[in-house]
Amino acid sequence: MAMSGGRDDGQPMMEMNTTPLIDVMLVLLIMLMITIPPVSHAVNIDLPVNDPNQPPPDIPIDPVINKIIILPDSSIQWNGTPVTLQQMEQFLVQTTSMSPEPELQFQPAPTAPYDTVDKALVAVKRSGITKFGFVGNEQYRVFGKAAREGR
Repeated sequence: MAMSGGRDDGQPMMEMNTTPLIDVMLVLLIMLMITIPPVSHAVNIDLPVNDPNQPPPDIPIDPVINKIIILPDSSIQWNGTPVTLQQMEQFLVQTTSMSPEPELQFQPAPTAPYDTVDKALVAVKRSGITKFGFVGNEQYRVFGKAAREGR
């Protein structure tokens, strides 16, 4: 341990010697590390198994990102392919069974009917999708009459 000799002028020392404090803290840290038991639990993970006999799906489901687009004429598109609400619900159920679950992006047009958007959101909520996000929020900066005029 380090020690200071002091000064000859009789003035008190203005700084604290931190070396003993650091030594004590290191000893306490080592004691804590010795007394903590090692981690001894395991996590079992079921990894997916590829089935080479399974035919490729004929539906337009992307394993990474899927996009639902609601157009102003109330039509729904799944990854650019026109679908009905029932087909979209079937695709949503199939994506929830995929591992890992793909991200779902939702992009309604600014002038899309609220009823269609609401029905699509209810279907998404009912399907149990966990990775969900809205796309194109910047197009909603202008509301009301200015949005309909295209400003």
